[in-house]
Amino acid sequence: MRSHLLNETTADLYRRSVTEGVERVAAKIATTERPHTGISVDELAPVINGIDLDRPLEDPAAVLDELEEVYLRDAVYFHHPRYLGHLNCPVVIPAVLGEAVLSAVNSSLDTWDQSIGGTLIERRLIDWTARRIGLGPDADGIFTSGGSQSNFHSLLLARDEACRTVMQRGERPPAKSEVLPKLRIFTSEASHFSVKKSAAMLGLGYEAVISVPVDRNRRMDTSVLALELESCVREGLYPMAVVATAGTTDFGSIDPLPEIARLAAEHSTWMHVDAAYGCGLLVSPTRRHLLDGIEHANSVTVDYHKSFFQPVSSSAMLVRDRDTLKHATYYADYLNPRRMAEERIPNQVDKSIQTTRRFDALKLWMTLRTMGADGLGSLFDEVIDLAAAGWALIDADPRFEVVVRPQISTLVFRYVPPGEVREDLVDEANLHARKALFASGEAVVAGTKVDGDQYLKFTLLNPQTTTSDIAAVLDLLAAHAEQFLGESLAVHH
Repeated sequence: MRSHLLNETTADLYRRSVTEGVERVAAKIATTERPHTGISVDELAPVINGIDLDRPLEDPAAVLDELEEVYLRDAVYFHHPRYLGHLNCPVVIPAVLGEAVLSAVNSSLDTWDQSIGGTLIERRLIDWTARRIGLGPDADGIFTSGGSQSNFHSLLLARDEACRTVMQRGERPPAKSEVLPKLRIFTSEASHFSVKKSAAMLGLGYEAVISVPVDRNRRMDTSVLALELESCVREGLYPMAVVATAGTTDFGSIDPLPEIARLAAEHSTWMHVDAAYGCGLLVSPTRRHLLDGIEHANSVTVDYHKSFFQPVSSSAMLVRDRDTLKHATYYADYLNPRRMAEERIPNQVDKSIQTTRRFDALKLWMTLRTMGADGLGSLFDEVIDLAAAGWALIDADPRFEVVVRPQISTLVFRYVPPGEVREDLVDEANLHARKALFASGEAVVAGTKVDGDQYLKFTLLNPQTTTSDIAAVLDLLAAHAEQFLGESLAVHH
């Protein structure tokens, strides 16, 4: 079995095996005609469950043949122009090359003695991103697995900063156990669910999160935020953090960052900006101004695997003051003893909540060194332009109603039949249309609820998608919805 270990004696086998795998994937991508096949769970599960994992095939070619049947054939391909579902982007080739390199070398980015060049590359990219945000000379950060972890990490720091501040007040400072139940987090009702989930994992409970209403453009209503902050203080509670969103998952809306920054500063409250989606604006040649105010944040989440066209996973959290990262620092004698910090040895685990970490930064490094920041930003600009054209298309179509003009690249809309039709049937028709479209494999769209009603959603992250694709998918959705309503109304009559 040593023949399967990657080393100096098996380098040729590695080259042949990876080349064959790449050729299979390239052939699949080149011939993919639909985002996926439409296969169901009931069809695929027995095939996978029927494989005996204790009886290996041994021949790599046979394994690839089997992989075609259980994965490659039926995978959902985000590169297809009619994949309009979730926040999944097509990926750029330099990043995929970086993925191949980092997987083979297999550096672990926790300590210097495991990732010498990797440590410095990741640190350089954190500095580069912090400068793009405008966080100042004391900024720092760390790569993470995704936006949820970045948000959790940021709120962990915010929690401990709030506790430290409160516990330093007065002659008889409260114990930490007394402070925690009184901490409150403020975020819009359109923000990511990871904010509430983080509060629960941090021991604060879901009830610690104050949900602030949004305005007609689905942006946080700062007049309500101001009242909620004042109410919090009046009740003897502690505003721990205000979480602004730069690119909400459902609407792509960007909260009014300058005004939120002002309110957070007035209350000496940590400001976190969840820019997991909107971070692509940092490299936009034309729309960077949409993130004005982000430079005032105490922490920021960015997801390169959304709007920087990177493979999953590639995310980071950044802070204005590197000293705050010490809230997540722990020194282990076998890994990163304190003396190493005193000797200025850069161990990334000192500021991470993970220990073993992949060298995901390499993908972004390869991308920037090949395409440049403007090249990446121009791709994101293309999908924003596409969303604007898509909005005009849907807004002019009497079959649909669209919720809000997009700030980035998300369109939320629903099919509305002519005449008098019960609201519950309209909801069911939209839900059916999405499911039927997915089952056909012709396209993939997302869904959500707006004010309790069922809506459809286009998340546009593919510059290859055209308005013709959007129009074709709208026709498919309308046809599925009309068929459902026709059958339902016939049954009811």
